[in-house]
Amino acid sequence: MRPTTPSSTRLSETLPAPDPAAVAHGARLLDRIQAEIAAAGGALPFHRFMELALYAPGLGYYRAGARKFGSGGDFITAPELSPLFSRCLARQCREILDALGGGAILELGAGTGVMAADLLLELQALAALPAYYAILELSGELRERQRQTLTERAPALLERVVWLEALPEPGLRGVIVGNEVLDALPVERFRITAEGPRRLAVTWTGSDLDWIESAADPTMTAAVARIERDLGGCLPEGYTSEYVPYLEDWVRAIAEPLAAGALLFVDYGYPRREYYHPQRAAGTLRCHYRHRVHDDPLLWPGLQDLTASVDFTAVADAGLAVGLAVAGYTRQNHFLFGCGLMDLLAEALAPNAPSPGGDCAVGEDLNPANSARYLEQVRQAKLLTLPGEMGDRFQVLALARDLEMPLRGFAFRDERDRL
Repeated sequence: MRPTTPSSTRLSETLPAPDPAAVAHGARLLDRIQAEIAAAGGALPFHRFMELALYAPGLGYYRAGARKFGSGGDFITAPELSPLFSRCLARQCREILDALGGGAILELGAGTGVMAADLLLELQALAALPAYYAILELSGELRERQRQTLTERAPALLERVVWLEALPEPGLRGVIVGNEVLDALPVERFRITAEGPRRLAVTWTGSDLDWIESAADPTMTAAVARIERDLGGCLPEGYTSEYVPYLEDWVRAIAEPLAAGALLFVDYGYPRREYYHPQRAAGTLRCHYRHRVHDDPLLWPGLQDLTASVDFTAVADAGLAVGLAVAGYTRQNHFLFGCGLMDLLAEALAPNAPSPGGDCAVGEDLNPANSARYLEQVRQAKLLTLPGEMGDRFQVLALARDLEMPLRGFAFRDERDRL
């Protein structure tokens, strides 16, 4: 059963066409997907389709060489918008490292490397550099881009950075950071019918990918029942949404290396009662292609980003289930205020204020009366904090192990009661 969204044919006519090399690349991934559909008996669970579309070695969106981040890619993240984001995050990391008597930072998927560079530069300015900065990155193309970014922006700190292709062994003391990581975890899709939940899977018609509805297995039935139990009532007939299968296993794996410290997740999403709100009756699954957002994930596999908003209640529950403590939850704007965003802007007012990100020369007057750069920082701060921008669409969740302390990022407003 096809969802009531624009057909792939009509939608593709409204989007920039991929170039011939990208089309050829997508065709190779489509061959892989067709083979898996056939092996699965004609219907592939959506979470497996999404996993292949994003992570198939050498073919998936995050494992191939196409540009993804920035103005020339498909989307822009907060660290790309402004170094203020990373500078605030650095202050939270410093507080945790100080409490532990030192330690390391592990970033999960570092994108272009901009956040790593700006975070390290700010920690250097605060005399709080980590013992090392590890980046878990599966894409060889992105590893090289990150290395280039760090070489250009923070060459003296490059020696502190190590790249990993797998999670480290247990024993890490410090901070694990995941910025826009959770939204890329493969999801299962379901639709509520008079007979209960039904699975939305992917099939091959002989000429195109399409949706097919099938009976929910016991795992999906139990997952939807838990969602409805937490909501205090049944989802209405026709309601379509998603959830992350194996979320607890994923959180357990990510947390296993951490002997003491915190995991900090920043992403767009909601607590459960808001996630499965009636106004989101079509779910939150979205696609990003050349800065256009649309809702057909079956279009051009491997050439577009597939993403779903984060159910932060589910992530917090998964953390508790694997022995972590929920150390804080709030909106991005509240987190940045708690980490000193306004102090950073005030510093920029002072004449001769240096810029840790290297945006201006030491000795330059940043008085707002004559400084376009100051006004630009204010503009960036608004993008990061205004409710209509990233301010409340993005949330921050901290999960901790053996770290008994309040975290400054949640001092402005801790909203764990929303989870």
